[in-house]
Amino acid sequence: MSTTGGTQDGSAEAPARLAAAAAARYEGLEVSVCCGRPGAPPAVTHQADRPHYAASMIKLAVLLAAHRAGALDRAVTVREEFASAVGGTYRADRAYDNDDEPWHHLGGEMTLRRLCHRMICSSSNLATSVVVEHLGLGQVAAACPEGLVVQRPIGDRAAAEAGLTNTVTARAAVQVMQALLDTGDPRLLRPLREQRYTQEIPAALPPGTPVANKNGWVTGVLHDVALVEPPEAPPYLLAVCVAGGPEESARSAIHRVAEAGWLDRQRLGQVAPGAGTTGAGPAEADLRGAAAPGAAAPEGEE
Repeated sequence: MSTTGGTQDGSAEAPARLAAAAAARYEGLEVSVCCGRPGAPPAVTHQADRPHYAASMIKLAVLLAAHRAGALDRAVTVREEFASAVGGTYRADRAYDNDDEPWHHLGGEMTLRRLCHRMICSSSNLATSVVVEHLGLGQVAAACPEGLVVQRPIGDRAAAEAGLTNTVTARAAVQVMQALLDTGDPRLLRPLREQRYTQEIPAALPPGTPVANKNGWVTGVLHDVALVEPPEAPPYLLAVCVAGGPEESARSAIHRVAEAGWLDRQRLGQVAPGAGTTGAGPAEADLRGAAAPGAAAPEGEE
């Protein structure tokens, strides 16, 4: 067990409830947790460096890579056939996508800004493939913190069969969220704040709590990472990655950890100086624009 607890503000009161929930025994599940204030070391970790199949968590790195490339306002053609990481091509599968909007634009153009919005808030696999194809897999991989490994696009079955996979750790999920905050561009959080899939961390928080999250799921895998902004406490970042067991059991584990994190929200340390604001702000432009390593990918979202 690799659980640590403590605060960064000198308080003698540690986030014990969160540490206990993170380290609890969840029958048949592998649960990894990382939680702390933006810009500060984690206050609680448990198995935070254990690799999990990433599913849609790679979409956060795709968003970060598009920002770093200065490409968000480029218009690109929406298509359904893409280069495979092992040569040849693969076609996106509409039956395993979560969002119809990009499919309505096949043969037409969308900005990467709009595609990234759908990629995050609706977890569109087609939008993800279009953005990755335009940027190149190398730029996406370069945007990944240690622990987030992207070796192939989502839906690239030939690459998956050849052993290429994408993995994430709970620590890396928090770090890529931190990297988005570090850009200083609040527009990058807009699609996370408008997330359609809120059944994991957000569902365990009091109604109306401001939260920006991105989850990922396939059979046997359920993850979520969130920026939580309590009205009476500093914001905090929480990632919970779960492997094994049925979806409802995994979701219940995430809820237990998220509830404990909320109860300990005053005990997670202080935001580091210069960490920057996480608020949207009234002048925020709309990001939507105009208009285990080597493991095969489970069936599901892909």
